[in-house]
Amino acid sequence: MKVWPGHSYPLGAVYDGAGTNFSLFSEAAEGVALCLFDEDGNETRIPLDEVTGYCWHAYLPEVEPGQRYGFRVHGPWDPANGHRCNPNKLLLDPYAKAIQGQVQWDEAVFPYRFDEGDEAMSEADSAPFVPRCVVHQPHFDWEGDRRLQLPWHETIIYETHVKGLTARHPDVPDEARGTYAGVSQPVIIDYLRGLGVTAVELMPVHQFIQDKHLVDRGLRNYWGYNSIGYFAPHNEYAAGERPGAVLVEFKQMVKALHQAGIEVILDVVYNHTAEGNHLGPMLCFKGIDNAYYYRLTEDKRYYMDYTGTGNSLNMRHPHTLQLLMDSLRYWVLEMHVDGFRFDLASTLARELHDVDRLSSFFDLIQQDPVISQVKLIAEPWDVGEGGYQVGNFPPVWTEWNGKYRDCVRDFWRGEDQTLGELAYRITGSSDLYENTSRLPHASINFITAHDGFTLNDLVSYNEKHNEANGEDNQDGEDHNRSWNCGEEGPTDNPEVLALRARQKRNFLTTLLLSQGVPMLLGGDEFGRTQQGNNNAYCQDNEISWYDWENIDEELLDFTQRLIQYLRDHPVFRQRRWFHGRAIHGSDEADIAWFTMGGEQMEEEHWGEDYAKSLGVFLNGETIPNPNPKGEPVTDDSFYVIFNAHHEPLDFRLPRASWGECWAKELDTAVGWLEGETMDAESAVTVDGRSMVVLRCEA
Repeated sequence: MKVWPGHSYPLGAVYDGAGTNFSLFSEAAEGVALCLFDEDGNETRIPLDEVTGYCWHAYLPEVEPGQRYGFRVHGPWDPANGHRCNPNKLLLDPYAKAIQGQVQWDEAVFPYRFDEGDEAMSEADSAPFVPRCVVHQPHFDWEGDRRLQLPWHETIIYETHVKGLTARHPDVPDEARGTYAGVSQPVIIDYLRGLGVTAVELMPVHQFIQDKHLVDRGLRNYWGYNSIGYFAPHNEYAAGERPGAVLVEFKQMVKALHQAGIEVILDVVYNHTAEGNHLGPMLCFKGIDNAYYYRLTEDKRYYMDYTGTGNSLNMRHPHTLQLLMDSLRYWVLEMHVDGFRFDLASTLARELHDVDRLSSFFDLIQQDPVISQVKLIAEPWDVGEGGYQVGNFPPVWTEWNGKYRDCVRDFWRGEDQTLGELAYRITGSSDLYENTSRLPHASINFITAHDGFTLNDLVSYNEKHNEANGEDNQDGEDHNRSWNCGEEGPTDNPEVLALRARQKRNFLTTLLLSQGVPMLLGGDEFGRTQQGNNNAYCQDNEISWYDWENIDEELLDFTQRLIQYLRDHPVFRQRRWFHGRAIHGSDEADIAWFTMGGEQMEEEHWGEDYAKSLGVFLNGETIPNPNPKGEPVTDDSFYVIFNAHHEPLDFRLPRASWGECWAKELDTAVGWLEGETMDAESAVTVDGRSMVVLRCEA
């Protein structure tokens, strides 16, 4: 086979139409072998003799797309000093665009001998038991597709799972269920478009592995927060088996969603890898340059773990940062995704031990002309000390607002808290984001997410029920801020069922009419249940997959109308902060808060932790920002009443200066309404634990 010197950049395997350039970074290596595999699994090893800036490279003019390959790295085996090079282990290319096969959990996959401990180097060949990289075909007809660039204030996110969304859908062809091709099916695209969401946030699609401890218990890593390939779409979500087909299917999915006006946001896991701690397997980074890619403790045999998974990637080294930035740019430029949600993002900010708001990673994001222009969402916490960083990320970032989730859950289950907390949360959390020059869209509002109860389970269970996970119900969050409405789990009690239905409408209405960006957990719109499991990460089965044949049609219709209501009324999705004072010389404020008696709230009212009710006026005539053409934006004015008390309460509407006639459009106790109007200062009876939305007609 012909071998030419090639180039150190770009890293990975790059086919140029005439041949393929291979390049691998390793500062620790003393030698690197490129390993090529034929269809029968026969291996050919080619030494990479050219080294430029610690990048080992060669160009092979005879290698085309579809070629399977990996690397073996020769170098020091010295775990006490952080070095774990072992040429007996076949390693994945960190820049592989496609990966074929799964890990088979043989002892050979581990770099050490089980009977002697992690400092004794294993001489067993791992090649028969690990996946192969695949040289990819970069060409694809996008037919003019590009990122949609929808503004944040018009964004409605639907968090979902590639497999779970389609695995049980009766109208998706069997061969496409649970795959990227399944998401591309017209029935799925039409459903998402009909629901009204503007973006899907896909749970991890980077190549990940099935954890040994789960496989040994007959379980699987369903969520996928166990990445090993930051450029490769996860191959188990491909309908086709041809090497590299996964890339085409993923791109076709993105193109189909874009054609429907729906953006694609990826949930990415750059904080750790699937190689675990010092007792974990050797699949990629650990064997390439362990001390460079991972955060090690003072005793370099061990790993820093801010993620609870065994290791943390080392953001202090330039090639690690380059890997992440190259990965992000690849998914934007080559795969056309519209943004990213960063799992345990506080880990990425750790320079030494503390979370550094201006760490190298965030500096790189800020100045990058590609990445800084897409949607960036942080999960603003990790499991390390000082890791809870809600409100502390840089200006180009939005954040999962965990304080919004906690506050709204507590309010509707009747917990004592100040109304001031609720007011901040439903108006965009200015207390968290305004001081850092951010706008209301910095708050990604959510009630439920993949991690925790579904909405149905939030109102059906007081306790988690994770027995199916095989950990004696010890895993998962214990403090869920949930309430079962009187009975635990499934029930035939009509009063309990009615209350649960009302609570679901309360949560959805609060979420979608709050300022900020709403995120809906997939399936919540039709009552999806996980049977009380609040940590279904290992349930790749009917517990997690969407049950399309048993949906709550009334709840689905309610949610569709609610989303359309939000899209029709810009007063609920403003680009700027409320001021609570008169605007443009008017006597009317942009927002005002009222007591049950119809009087404006005084300072002492905000500190009453027993208070469970309030009214809020939103002025549609004072929206401060024009539309993209510079034209003024106006809307109707609204009066929204919250009653989290368990009994009905009578609310008096404000005096006529705030609105002379009001149309009652939504009552979560009964649903959507038409035709009922009332005058200023009229009494409105609001049922216990319900909301009422009124629109000003004069």
